[in-house]
Amino acid sequence: MMNTKTGKLIAFLIAAVALLLLPIILQSTGSNSWVRIVDIALLYVLLALGLNIVVGYAGLLDLGYIAFFAVGAYVFALLGSPHLADTFPAIKAMFPNGLHYSIWWVMILAAVIAGIVGMILGAPTLKLRGDYLAIITLGFGEIIRIFLLNMDRPVNITNGPKGISQIDSISVFGLDLGKRLTIGDYTFQPVTLYYYLFLFFVVLAIVLSYRLQDSRIGRAWMAIREDEIAAKAMGLNTRNLKLLAFGMGASFGGVSGVLFASFQRFVSPESFSLMESVMVVAMVVLGGIGHIPGVVLGALLLAGLPEVLRHVAHPLTELTGGRLGPEILRQLLIALAMVVVMLLRPRGLWPAPEHGKSLSK
Repeated sequence: MMNTKTGKLIAFLIAAVALLLLPIILQSTGSNSWVRIVDIALLYVLLALGLNIVVGYAGLLDLGYIAFFAVGAYVFALLGSPHLADTFPAIKAMFPNGLHYSIWWVMILAAVIAGIVGMILGAPTLKLRGDYLAIITLGFGEIIRIFLLNMDRPVNITNGPKGISQIDSISVFGLDLGKRLTIGDYTFQPVTLYYYLFLFFVVLAIVLSYRLQDSRIGRAWMAIREDEIAAKAMGLNTRNLKLLAFGMGASFGGVSGVLFASFQRFVSPESFSLMESVMVVAMVVLGGIGHIPGVVLGALLLAGLPEVLRHVAHPLTELTGGRLGPEILRQLLIALAMVVVMLLRPRGLWPAPEHGKSLSK
């Protein structure tokens, strides 16, 4: 027992050191592109962990999850940029330098707003299951995107398809993560500084997910997932529990959206398309529904795989004489990889042990 605990502690320390050194090693290659890819992958991990609450724990298929990501991003874009001050003279009079609220207050606000929007979505869908629930949530995600796309007239709120730019970067204890940090002879690039912030939120989300999983609420969600009628017969308030699952998962998406907006310094409706929702669902399913390590693995693989295959697609394009573009080949390779994985590992790359046992019986 002692050797097992020691081995886990050593493995944890090695993983922690590797994660801390990863952006420094990638930055030393002379290009920040790989660090940026890892940053985006961590954002997808946050999204996948939030969706795992809805899909993995409560068993509610949500194909419009990216809408909550958009809500968080636009909340910070409006409150952390000069857009509203430039559009409305009354706001300009009160805030001559524009609205630049602290991101920490906006993050709480975005989590609350996204959670409320999630419960609003969940309310009319409580009696729906399976394909019908998926269709409703899919439509909801598209409604939010189209809403953001057309809210530039008659009053310009979201700036429509042009998007909102000049969004504030994050400051942590007076340190602006949007600027370089020089310590001695070494310079940390902004993408590296954002990496550590995203890593902190990912670790926090993992801890919260484990706490939820082991709580009475988490067990109630899993009971609903396995058999809703039996759970209701045992006295569980399935209505409130489903609403809580939608709200809790949406809050994760709202926080992720705030981080995305501050990292990109620009948001537009094109960043929140249906394909993004499908990718997040694929991350949860590919990694292992309801299993936190599997969800993290699936998110990292699907977020990084397109960039890795980018280097494979170009040589294949040359072999075909340019008849197939690299983007088409890249999407084809991603789809083939996902099909092969799901054929070989139908329960996901890293399924939950107890879920696997129940299926094998």
